[in-house]
Amino acid sequence: MRILINDGMHPKGVQLLKDAGHDVDTNFIPQEELTSKLNSYDAVLVRSATKIRKELIDQSPNLKLIGRGGVGLDNIDVSYAKEKGIAVFNTPAASTRSVAELAIAHLFGIVRSLPMVNKKMAVDGINDFKSLKKTASKGIELEGKTLGLIGFGRIAKETASIALGCGMKIIAFDPYISEGDVPIKLHPSYDNNYKINVKTTTREEVLAESDFISLHIPGGQGYVLDAPEFEQMKDGVGIVNCARGGTISENALIEAINSEKVKYVATDVFENEPPTDDRLLRMDNVGLSPHIGASTQEAQERVGVQLAKSVIDYFS
Repeated sequence: MRILINDGMHPKGVQLLKDAGHDVDTNFIPQEELTSKLNSYDAVLVRSATKIRKELIDQSPNLKLIGRGGVGLDNIDVSYAKEKGIAVFNTPAASTRSVAELAIAHLFGIVRSLPMVNKKMAVDGINDFKSLKKTASKGIELEGKTLGLIGFGRIAKETASIALGCGMKIIAFDPYISEGDVPIKLHPSYDNNYKINVKTTTREEVLAESDFISLHIPGGQGYVLDAPEFEQMKDGVGIVNCARGGTISENALIEAINSEKVKYVATDVFENEPPTDDRLLRMDNVGLSPHIGASTQEAQERVGVQLAKSVIDYFS
């Protein structure tokens, strides 16, 4: 089969496909050129950059498989592809640990003013070290704080596992999970039978009772956190988003920061990528990263290998 890998893949995954006898093309084709070129391939493998929409699918009747390296499928018209008999695969578990670790890393950073410190050290670190130290010496610990999770899938559970090790209390809301105690495994290095319960509750309780709120939800559903939701939160709450851009209203978030309703913020994703509004980027108390949640060496290898194996199995 002729396979286009349009957004890159770990070399191990590429080699697996070649060893299985597939003709693999790793040359990037710009989105605007795919309409005229994608029909030359039997399969296309993408990440988040390339969009496979209805119009492109209609222009590619030879296409048999679409693969997405990652969790979300919001850049692919999945239902329409399946209606056309096109298989769709992703790698939902491959980047779980990497995204969870970034969410926790951001939590540690924002409670110790690391975003502000990193920005100002290069400018004021030599001439105003004592003043900067004083400003940055008002951090708090995560131990004993309540972390509310909106969405309680694989990544949220992994985030909860790490946060529990930091001494945090966890509550979670997920519309697809009944309220009650949900057992989760701690890190695989522990006995696999060792589990701890996490309370799943209402959305309203998560908003009202959490010291920090972390999003773990797919995109495409509009704002999950907007002005009304911020009003329900504690004063001085912290917000972390390593899920999808467009799930938080950036305008409402900025207003909540300015009113001091929200004290701590970290985001790996933005409403527009690259961002077109620099207000969040310029705030000292906001932790920033450029959509790198799944971008560790280990996760990239797992993504490539798992996706390649799914393709090989399908065409076998």
